[in-house]
Amino acid sequence: MILDLRTIYVVGATTCIILGCIQLFALLTARFERWPLLWGLSSLLLGCGMVLIALRGLVPDFVSIEIANMATWSGYLLLLASVRSFAGMPARTMLYLGAIAGAGVLLFLWNEPEGFARRVMLMSVLCSTCDVLIVREGLRLVRRERLRSAWLLVGLFAPTVVLFLLRGWLALTGQLGSDLFSEKHAPLAWLAIVATAFIIMRSNALMLLATERSRNQLVFLAQHDPLTGAMNRSGLENAISQFSSAGSNRPRRLALLLIDIDHFKSLNDTRGHAAGDGILRLFADTARRELRREDILARHGGDEFTVLLPDLGLPEAMRVAERLRLAFSAAAADLASGGKAPTLSIGVTEGNVASQTFEGLLRDADEALYRSKRMGRDRVQSRINALAS
Repeated sequence: MILDLRTIYVVGATTCIILGCIQLFALLTARFERWPLLWGLSSLLLGCGMVLIALRGLVPDFVSIEIANMATWSGYLLLLASVRSFAGMPARTMLYLGAIAGAGVLLFLWNEPEGFARRVMLMSVLCSTCDVLIVREGLRLVRRERLRSAWLLVGLFAPTVVLFLLRGWLALTGQLGSDLFSEKHAPLAWLAIVATAFIIMRSNALMLLATERSRNQLVFLAQHDPLTGAMNRSGLENAISQFSSAGSNRPRRLALLLIDIDHFKSLNDTRGHAAGDGILRLFADTARRELRREDILARHGGDEFTVLLPDLGLPEAMRVAERLRLAFSAAAADLASGGKAPTLSIGVTEGNVASQTFEGLLRDADEALYRSKRMGRDRVQSRINALAS
């Protein structure tokens, strides 16, 4: 036979053990959470299981069958646990222990040579189920964190679902006989070669995801205000640039709110900076609840904030601003004891990014904001109102 299955298992085991050591070393860098520990232990267990399987016929069957398959299954479960840990999902320790115990009972009952096909079917179903769950976690990472490298995770685990199911089908139809290392098992050898290749490629998948996540976090920190989580000026400029580029092929309306927290300075002076910081966070949290996902909240400076409302005209923007003003007043009502509760003065304007600059829109909103303050604060005014005054 061209491919020796026992040799393939030994090569795969060696690869897993080396990768496991590298993955555990990543944990020592203190740059990650606990998922490299689970990931590294998974690779080590998979490697140990493959080594013991390769020793079939050279060591007691209890070692090369029960212990080998239990090590392999435990390693696969830890692989799923490491992906879930990376995704921030809760641990399912009792469920994992139950799955290991259940598989252990069946492997013990099917220890005789005639149970080979049933063992192959069992391990194929278990491993394919893990792969399906890992694919699901990858799709969640794409959707929730927009990690493009999560598609790599999906692409590396989806094919092995098919491979394991194919292996189980071969066992179900009696094409595998009763001996793993039979000379007639060329299909198993090719499946093992492909599986080993996927193991090697998978070794970098989570690290690539971690690299992309770290980059995204650094970009977020560079473009967002650490106190409120709103965009800072750098982030706002980048958002405006992207919005303008996206609208270069067709006109796009953009409404802009310029928001000032009334009485903020006096409240900050009388109650302290901690209270002032709390007000800023309260406003940002309130705004995020009231705004759409595509809307942009930015801290313009001090107690001033900017809100961009893509594809909204002035009437709709006025309604959004009024809703935001009322929501903040209700949220800040508890701060009224001993003085005035903070309120919002809001200036609103709208324009077309294809024909107007952001600076021009900001000047228009600023004029409307100052009119709101001159009229007694705690109100919404638009650029049209300002011109009419």
